[in-house]
Amino acid sequence: NTIEFTSALHATVVKQVLLKNPSSRSLTYNAILVGRDADDFSVPKGNTVTIAPRRQTSINVEFTSRFLRPAEAVLLLIAKKVGGIDGATLAFSLKYEVKHIKPAHILKCKSPCYEL
Repeated sequence: NTIEFTSALHATVVKQVLLKNPSSRSLTYNAILVGRDADDFSVPKGNTVTIAPRRQTSINVEFTSRFLRPAEAVLLLIAKKVGGIDGATLAFSLKYEVKHIKPAHILKCKSPCYEL
């Protein structure tokens, strides 16, 4: 699965990942970000998420753009064994692209083009 982030340069974007637990026992996942631009992505509410039995929850993934080039990382959700239940490891590809650049300031200057 791929989660795509787009925004203006230096903006922060938040996307949600919905996780479901169909089993009759709780599942706990550790979130790990890996890849070239993993430092620019974050999971703001912590790296551990627990899903109650037969429930669903969402985790936020945040990205703050610093560069014009596209950014990529992978979000790994690694299941912890709890009460004999071992969930599957989940992997999500995270991709970011700058869609537009908003100027921080606009300066107007007046100057002659040519002087003898």
